[in-house]
Amino acid sequence: MTTAPPLELPGWRHVYSGKVRDLYVPADTAADATPAHLLVVASDRVSAFDHVLSPGIPGKGELLTTLSLWWFDQLAGADGGRAIPNHLAADHTLRGDDPVSLIPDAVRGRAMLVRSLDMQPIECVVRGYLTGSGWAEYQAEGTVCGIRLPEGLNDGDRLPEPLYTPAFKAPMGEHDENITFERSVELVGAETAAALRDLSLEIYRRAAATAEAHGLILADTKFEFGFDDAGVLTLADEVLTSDSSRYWDAEAWRTGTTPAERMASFDKQIVRNWLAQNWDKQGEPPALPDEIVERTRERYATLLGLLTGA
Repeated sequence: MTTAPPLELPGWRHVYSGKVRDLYVPADTAADATPAHLLVVASDRVSAFDHVLSPGIPGKGELLTTLSLWWFDQLAGADGGRAIPNHLAADHTLRGDDPVSLIPDAVRGRAMLVRSLDMQPIECVVRGYLTGSGWAEYQAEGTVCGIRLPEGLNDGDRLPEPLYTPAFKAPMGEHDENITFERSVELVGAETAAALRDLSLEIYRRAAATAEAHGLILADTKFEFGFDDAGVLTLADEVLTSDSSRYWDAEAWRTGTTPAERMASFDKQIVRNWLAQNWDKQGEPPALPDEIVERTRERYATLLGLLTGA
């Protein structure tokens, strides 16, 4: 599909667009300089199977940004746990006695002002339940990302322990590659690889407990981290959103008798399912029907409400 060009934002220069987010630096940043801050703008674009789809999901950027900000706050200690450092920067300044937003009006509500980090090339995936590509591999090999699992598990089953299954972040336009922990050590060093694993598992367990308290299951998720100027490993990008995570209805999981009933989802699984039934993964994917777009938006909004009360 073709996407609209990035917005022109006063005081900011567009430097990169991913599948669903656009990145800006202050307009006066020299070409070879590291900016002190970045503006991360969440679009309404939706992706699946490494393709950006058409049309987008109206309001998606704001819904996911709101959820990310809520989770960053929880992980900063609002949930009673230790504070996990994150990349957020103050998005207001004082002009006299009046607060002034540093985020342009055109992207207010769907943008985050963040600190520059030395981002690590590892996508930190944590799986608490057997599903998706993990289920497909388990059926064929009895493993998930090469990790041997007990026999007799079914689609949607809870794993004995959450699994850390890292991936190597491929260059733009290429597929991320599932890798072993040992390969992640080769890429970033033993100390950093262990820190990424341990912090990812800690965040997953805390988030899963929070989700459970709201009647939800956090089946799996993925994190990204970078080092700040002081060398502190810092949580970055989006976090625990409907795009980066699978959320299920806990009651449906307990009472459902089929995988579809058990895994009543609050994420973009609706989109994945529709594409799997209507596209052979050859060429460009078909346009999403209005019903799928609206149902996906409703699922995203429902998840936000269940977790935050918003």
